Amino acid sequence: MTATQFSVAAPARAGVTHVRHRHDEKFIIVGNHLAQHPELSACAIGIGVYIQSLPDGALVGIKALTARFREGAHRIAGALRELETAGYLKRQVVRGDGAKLITLTTWYEHPHPVDLVKRARPARRKTAARPEPEVPTLTDELKPAASLLAGLRQVEPRLLLSESDVRRLAPAVHTWLERGVAPQAVTRTLAGALPSGTIRWPGRLLAFRLREWLPPELPPAPPGPASPLPMQYCEDCHLAFRAAEADACPGCVRK
Repeated sequence: MTATQFSVAAPARAGVTHVRHRHDEKFIIVGNHLAQHPELSACAIGIGVYIQSLPDGALVGIKALTARFREGAHRIAGALRELETAGYLKRQVVRGDGAKLITLTTWYEHPHPVDLVKRARPARRKTAARPEPEVPTLTDELKPAASLLAGLRQVEPRLLLSESDVRRLAPAVHTWLERGVAPQAVTRTLAGALPSGTIRWPGRLLAFRLREWLPPELPPAPPGPASPLPMQYCEDCHLAFRAAEADACPGCVRK
């Protein structure tokens, strides 16, 4: 026979109030290390308590647990992985009778501290800081390109560049100018058809346009018409003819 024990009456307060009951049969003992585990989900804790209440030989695979609980197979599989990581559960696939593969499951009511350390989550790798790109020196050759970039804010106020942006983008603008694009055309290309709203990173936008919209180099100019040979005077026949040097005309040469 069981006896129900009520906690002593106390002033009303927030929080849970336990109505104690002493179990004499059909009960298990669960440690707070599982019931109040700080990293396990509610689903994992619930399934862990259920597995601990089962006798040896009971099936605790995903299929058996899905048939017992409302949670789907995906959620139950995740809970089992949590319990395995925390050291409560160990699963091992072996060959049984008839070379059939079976899963041996071991439940640890209180994982050994060493096991918990081995199963701890690996520390996150520290990502190395990316080196800052080198800012080129502003030579006299790059000053026209730098002036063009610095003046873009007069055409479009949203294209306000920092000094480092100007130095970094000046070589690309210089390439455009070297390929025969007029400064006014470069300004129209960089400042035209901009997206609406605030431009948070104008330097990145201009770097993209300078890189992706770079025009090809101009082909060499076709050769012009050949200049006519100068006029010469033949002393023999007194006729004018065209030749590179003063000499007798072709008719007199053949005589």
